[in-house]
Amino acid sequence: MSLLKEASVYLILIKMEKLHFITLNDYTTESGKKISVKLSYQTFGKPLYTAPIVLVNHALTGNSNVVGENGWWNDIIGKNKSINTDEYTILAFNILGNGYDNNAKNLIKNYKDFTARDIAKLFALAIDLLNIQHLFAVIGGSVGGGIAWELAALKPQLIKHLIPIATDWRATDWIIANCHIQDAILNNSSQPLADARMHAMTLYRTPESLTQKFERSKKDNTLFNIESWLSYHGKTLENRFQVSAYKLMNQILRTIDITRDRSDFLDVASNIESDIHIITINSDLFFKSDENWHTFVELKGVKDNVNIHEIKSIHGHDAFLIEFDQLARFLRPIFKTKVSSHKKKLEALVA
Repeated sequence: MSLLKEASVYLILIKMEKLHFITLNDYTTESGKKISVKLSYQTFGKPLYTAPIVLVNHALTGNSNVVGENGWWNDIIGKNKSINTDEYTILAFNILGNGYDNNAKNLIKNYKDFTARDIAKLFALAIDLLNIQHLFAVIGGSVGGGIAWELAALKPQLIKHLIPIATDWRATDWIIANCHIQDAILNNSSQPLADARMHAMTLYRTPESLTQKFERSKKDNTLFNIESWLSYHGKTLENRFQVSAYKLMNQILRTIDITRDRSDFLDVASNIESDIHIITINSDLFFKSDENWHTFVELKGVKDNVNIHEIKSIHGHDAFLIEFDQLARFLRPIFKTKVSSHKKKLEALVA
């Protein structure tokens, strides 16, 4: 075995050591298919059952490695950060089939059999198997925030603070349209991951963001830097992600809807006992700020413990991964809440 291959295997083993697995047998999907799956997860900060638990849901091409080496949310989660790992247990599941466990057997081929609610149901089953009866918070951006909404609708008493970021309780026609285009690219392109990612990156930013970053500059006499940047992101995703995983995640995104086969939004959402903290982005071209404000105004009419915060940025949907100072300012009051009473409640639940 070459040194490069040995190093790759070693890195995979290190990552696998950090992953925990829960087997969920005979789960029936919303589409009526019976499956048995292994759900992987990681924990950070305080050990489970010793502190309030924060569930973090990753975004479309993310994973459970939210903090620490190569953690994608180190600016928000960590020692003395907005979500302090000295005070909280951080729990992060990998969305089924995202490929982070490097096990091809766990990839999902029949991706259209799944919905966002299926993922929320699998998370809920795993939470039950872990004997977790209360979550201090569930937080997630984009599709991860949509799954947070779905979980709260499934378990209205489970979560103290529901924090959906750059998302909404349903996929709009605009989201569904773009997911349809993504699905077509993924199924028809000769380089599906790279092309789908390049298309997505133009939705995650704004014209103003790209103008500020590139100003029509060129890498050489023929290639604009914006073109080089898009190609780089496409190639990077090709090197770390699977086509089947992208197809599944795109399907999960397009099926977010807490009202499907239920009553209307206010009937469903008013049953959620959580304090709801909607965080929107004024320039988001994907999950539009206007939609979030409409959700807030509707919900505020029937529920007192709902708030909305708006990130001001030219960077669009990706601003929740860029504007850390603003996001931290919104999160600090939630996570600086005195946790002593919560700890007493936790101790009573696990006694």
